Amino acid sequence: MVGVGAGLGLGLGLGMEGGSCGALLKELQQIWAEVGESEGEKNKVLLDIERECLEVYRKKVDDANRTRVQLHQSVAAKESEVASLMATLGEHKLYMKKDKGVVPLKEQLAAVIPVLENLRCKKEERIKQFSDIRSQIEKIRYELSEYNDQGDNTSSLAADEHDLSTRKLNSYQAQLRTLQKDKSERLRKVLEYINEVHSLCGILGIDFGSTVNEVHPSLHQNGVEQSRNISNSTLEGLATTISKLKAERKSRIHKMRETMESLCQLWKLIDSPEEEKRQFSKVMSILILPEEGITSPGVLSQEIIEKTEAEVERLTKLKTSRLKEIVMKRRRELEEICQNAHIEPDVSTAPEQTDALIDSGLIDPSELLANIESQILKAKEESLSRKDIMDRINKWIAACDEEAWLEEYNQDPKRYSAGRGAHINLKRAEKARILVTKIPSMVDNLINRTFTWENARNKPFLYDGGRLISVLEEYRLSRQQKEEEKRRYRDQKKLESILLAEKEAIFGSKPSPKRTSSLNRKTNGYRPNGNTNGLKTSTPRRSSLGSGTPELLTPRSYSGHNRYFGDLRRLSTSHLNFGDDSLSTFTSISGSEPESPSLG
Repeated sequence: MVGVGAGLGLGLGLGMEGGSCGALLKELQQIWAEVGESEGEKNKVLLDIERECLEVYRKKVDDANRTRVQLHQSVAAKESEVASLMATLGEHKLYMKKDKGVVPLKEQLAAVIPVLENLRCKKEERIKQFSDIRSQIEKIRYELSEYNDQGDNTSSLAADEHDLSTRKLNSYQAQLRTLQKDKSERLRKVLEYINEVHSLCGILGIDFGSTVNEVHPSLHQNGVEQSRNISNSTLEGLATTISKLKAERKSRIHKMRETMESLCQLWKLIDSPEEEKRQFSKVMSILILPEEGITSPGVLSQEIIEKTEAEVERLTKLKTSRLKEIVMKRRRELEEICQNAHIEPDVSTAPEQTDALIDSGLIDPSELLANIESQILKAKEESLSRKDIMDRINKWIAACDEEAWLEEYNQDPKRYSAGRGAHINLKRAEKARILVTKIPSMVDNLINRTFTWENARNKPFLYDGGRLISVLEEYRLSRQQKEEEKRRYRDQKKLESILLAEKEAIFGSKPSPKRTSSLNRKTNGYRPNGNTNGLKTSTPRRSSLGSGTPELLTPRSYSGHNRYFGDLRRLSTSHLNFGDDSLSTFTSISGSEPESPSLG
């Protein structure tokens, strides 16, 4: 009964599992019925069948249980890896766990796998980003380091794999930007230093490569793959090198300026040709440019310095042999300056004295030359201070020249003829009459300015060795006497005319003899035919015309005794002469001739 119940249960179970098992059991029972199998044998067979079915079920259940455990483990492992990756990457909202009591394991696994793959890809990408940034950081640190010993950054990256968050990445990026900015600033400064070293080396003629190699070999490498060392020691080394080069430049500039000044003095002394000077034109800029303005390559090289020093030495030897000639030349220059300024040169360096002193060896020619140079400088300063007065003296002398010409012109009876050039002389005579009226004011102004000059310098104003004030005062006195003589003559002439008229009224008219003396008299500067010589101011006359009237004294005509000075140079006394014996001159100068035609 037990076997039958079990068989039925098994049959029912088989029927529940599928219709084919129930059909087979019925077919087995029919076979047993036909065969006449005993109940015991039937039960045994049914028990075997039931046991075998249970073993199959148990095996399937165990397999299913193992699969469930594996799924649990797989989901748990993947969720754990997801949690770890999310913590490493700093991602907290990327994956939300589902309720395990509701969602089957396979759905849970299917949901977590894409998230895990995404996180793994992000991790690999983040690791690559960290690697790139760390590589750049290490490279810049290597360039900034005092010693070029670039290490492996694998260990530092491995230590950082537990923290691949965005916050950490941003921290590295900020660190990289700071290092890049520092590198850019240092690289700019290094390049400035290198350019300055290159410029200084070019000016001084020093090898640039060996100079920067002493600081760091990477500074002279031109390869793109080669990076320049920009550490503190490199910057300090470049700064020190620049300081040394600038000190050397300053020393060489000072040396070259002294050498070039000596060379220029020698050129001036011995009148060196331009061909010799031209080869040093490049270094002449050292004398006028500031220290920072000297940039020509090689201008301060040792070769140029030695060449310049050799030229100075050569010219110094040449100067010694030509020093006497140079002394004479500079003395002539001094005399020319003094002559143009109408001052007396220093007699201590007169040629007749210096020749004897140089030949006897009693004086050093260099000292004598320096003395003459000092006298030339003083003469130029003196000439400059006298320029205003000298210009006024020249105007005064020119006015006196015109006055003398006007006297001769007024003595010509044919001056109003219609001959060639007569209109030119008429115009000149009219201008001369205006200029002559200004001579007294010229003299007064010249005296005042001369007094001012003497008071400012506490010494007399000498003109060709005589005091100008004495000449001007004597001229003014002589001119006053001349004017007085003219006035007396006019009065006498008027009286003679009255007496002659009374005589003619009593005895009748009588023809007077013709005066021919004034027609035969030689003239100075005036030509009645009006040629070009009559248009020019006459040259200073050095001899008297033999006038019967008092002569006027000027710097050219001053020959009297000066109470301030001794034996002075005698000058011409005729340059400012009013005319000749004929008293008609005074009437002509005063413009009293009624027959003078108008120029208007």
